[in-house]
Amino acid sequence: MALFAAARRAAATTAPLLLRAAAASSSGAHRGAALLRPLAAAAARPQPRAMPFSSAPATKPSSDAELLSVIDSEIKYAEDCDDHDRVEEIPDNFPFKISDEKGMNAITLRRTYHGEQIEVVAHMPSLVTGDEPDHDRDDKDEGEGKEEDDGEEDEGEKPPQSSVPLTVTITKGDGPILEFTCTAYPDEVIIDSLSVTHPSEDYEKDIIAYEGPDFNDLDENLQRAFHKYLELRGISPLTTNFLHEYMINKDSREYLLWLRKLKDFFQQ
Repeated sequence: MALFAAARRAAATTAPLLLRAAAASSSGAHRGAALLRPLAAAAARPQPRAMPFSSAPATKPSSDAELLSVIDSEIKYAEDCDDHDRVEEIPDNFPFKISDEKGMNAITLRRTYHGEQIEVVAHMPSLVTGDEPDHDRDDKDEGEGKEEDDGEEDEGEKPPQSSVPLTVTITKGDGPILEFTCTAYPDEVIIDSLSVTHPSEDYEKDIIAYEGPDFNDLDENLQRAFHKYLELRGISPLTTNFLHEYMINKDSREYLLWLRKLKDFFQQ
């Protein structure tokens, strides 16, 4: 009896343990299945196709090829002109030393005159080709007809000429700076403005500094004196004639160089 009771107690104790173990095992299986379901779904989901990689360069637009063809034609035309490779002969008595850098739109002339430092910056010329638009020519013809009818003609009016803008700077040591802005024609120089400045670090004062009256408002004797002043320092017909031809040729050279740079860009 004692042994039977002991066996019953052992069975009663073991049964709940087995039931809990079975329940735990079943719950763990459900949880494992729940965790695996998203992974299985992700594996079953169709994946996007990888795009093939190509190292071949993109095709150039047809407009680039057309533009390149036009540039080539313009280069050939510019190369056929005589101006782009002409070497200017500097006159024997030319008073300035010339500094000309490729790719720049100006040249610099320098000289020393009785202790004065003279610098002339010559910019690209304003060319007059003689070609006129049709509407301008028609207007001109109508104007000429009217003048003939009225019997009034401007015989003293000069035809337009090519010109070179100049900036002439004259200094004496650390003193004031005299600056002229001029327009150089083949045989004459017109002074457009004249100013006197002082070397200063005060930029605001330089902006509002009084630069004098309009040059054309000066007394005629004073205007002639300044023209003579510049002529003595080398701004003479000899210089302006040479500058006129030199800058026209430089304009042709720089234009050809610019076209070649454009071609290099579109060929890349």
